[in-house]
Amino acid sequence: MIRRAVVVGGAGAVGRLFTERLLGAGTEVTVVDPADAPVFGAARRTRGDITDPGPALTAELGRAGLVVLAVPEPVALAALPGLAGALAPGAVLADTLSVKQAVTRAIREHAPGVQAVGLNPMFAPALGFAGRPVAAVVVHDGPGVAALLTLIGEWGARVVRVDAAEHDRLAAASQALTHAAVLGFGLALAGTGVSAADLRPVAPPPATTLLALLARVASGTPEVYWDVQHANAEAGAARKALAEAVHRVADTVEHGTEADFAALLGELRTYLGDDLAHHRDTCARLFAQP
Repeated sequence: MIRRAVVVGGAGAVGRLFTERLLGAGTEVTVVDPADAPVFGAARRTRGDITDPGPALTAELGRAGLVVLAVPEPVALAALPGLAGALAPGAVLADTLSVKQAVTRAIREHAPGVQAVGLNPMFAPALGFAGRPVAAVVVHDGPGVAALLTLIGEWGARVVRVDAAEHDRLAAASQALTHAAVLGFGLALAGTGVSAADLRPVAPPPATTLLALLARVASGTPEVYWDVQHANAEAGAARKALAEAVHRVADTVEHGTEADFAALLGELRTYLGDDLAHHRDTCARLFAQP
């Protein structure tokens, strides 16, 4: 059991998610956040700057068995040089950044003796852990890290262990590429002159699904989606691949034949391989909703 935890950035969506679950597991939680937003439940609040902690915050960090950095990458990187010395022996340091290579290097440099793991909930925090994947980059393993990952599994999450480079590659493919495709769809749709209001009554299931995704992204926090696109060094290649793929589809339709188009779909079936039926059935379940 994790008896005491400090969640830095605990008033934000991701920090609040961890605060809520840790409290539910019986952990005493202290939230550190400069924002005035209320903290969840019975969590205590300490105002402070994790990049320049004063005596009160330093003492709080020293009592914690777990410190969660639910903060933007620049804040986490600025905090790490001074953070390691404040942690208690055996404490676990966990970050929730959407990009892992830079923070992993910084932890290895500044906190070589601290148990540490990078966590990335691959879903919007409001959805909760149950049935959702959480990518885990174990930087320095130990019993505390194992206990934390076990606890996250008990919350219903699917913990997927990857290294930092693989995490960023997969995040570029699953998040940066996906978001760019949704944003591109929205901008292209707006450019056609067809209004969303006119499209809605006649939209078939694929268009309805894309409109729903577009609305979700457009209603989200810009900082989150900017971070996914800007902070990940792998994201540029993903966006380039998307642009080239759209050009290829257009070229096939405008200059090729129906056989060429069929061959293109055949390539995609080959790419999906044994997962084809799984994803096809998932789509059928989504489209079953009128």
